[in-house]
Amino acid sequence: MNKTVILLLLIIYNSLTQSIAQPFLLKSQTKPSFSFKIYYGSKGKGAFVQYSGQKGIIPLRLKSYKRDSIDREYGQPDEQVYVWNEIVNGKISGTYSLREGLRYITDAWYLRGRDNRKFNLEEQKEKEKYDGVGKYLLHGTLVEFNHFYSDTLTFNYPNKTISVLILPEIIQPGGARQSHIADYNFDGFNDVAFSVADAGMGVYQQYTIYLYNPQYQQFYLLQDPEYHEKAQCSCLCNVTVDENKKELRTSCRGGARWWQDVWRFKNGKLAWVSSKAEPMNSD
Repeated sequence: MNKTVILLLLIIYNSLTQSIAQPFLLKSQTKPSFSFKIYYGSKGKGAFVQYSGQKGIIPLRLKSYKRDSIDREYGQPDEQVYVWNEIVNGKISGTYSLREGLRYITDAWYLRGRDNRKFNLEEQKEKEKYDGVGKYLLHGTLVEFNHFYSDTLTFNYPNKTISVLILPEIIQPGGARQSHIADYNFDGFNDVAFSVADAGMGVYQQYTIYLYNPQYQQFYLLQDPEYHEKAQCSCLCNVTVDENKKELRTSCRGGARWWQDVWRFKNGKLAWVSSKAEPMNSD
């Protein structure tokens, strides 16, 4: 296996761990004993904790995120280090931190705000198999979905609950629905997206994006653009965000080439900007 293939596998792994992040169960190693589940998405966004035996949830505000790649040259995948502030009644009441590796947690701790007491935390293995449920807290809205089974997406707003069935269908055998959090329309508010492998060779991800509208405080489905005759991809595939140029880039494979389309928002809709071919790497 050459270095190019190894690097590609690592990139795929890191993408999956970022977008299919199941919740972790953590427990204090010292008394008083307590445990909780922590949920979060891409780069630690959309995070919250739910303590065992409690119905309520506590929002977490991302303080810092770091991707540690120092062991990549030895074939090891990256690790992610997160730090969040706990928010209660609009104020910081504590701090959480953890290091995530290949589906394991280390260096986890909680710093209680009222007395600055630090509790070391240890990951607890769930007795039951992971059921695929994913949850994020974005703009006061609890977003619920499933990576493997149900096609239902639910937005639990403070004053109402809306369930929709517009999620990308899992077509590839053994596939999974990935989830992503990013500011796709560059308005300063994070949005949520879901993707699945394409129905062909399964080499790229097809996206469904829900944009957050701060005026109405709701999420809305981003309609597919009216594809320009020069556009090379007929879907929102492998979507990446160029924050500096405020552009979305999509890519797909056609024949022996990868193609990239560039899109920009105009009057709230995606408009085609340019396309180019990217030669396949034969190594």
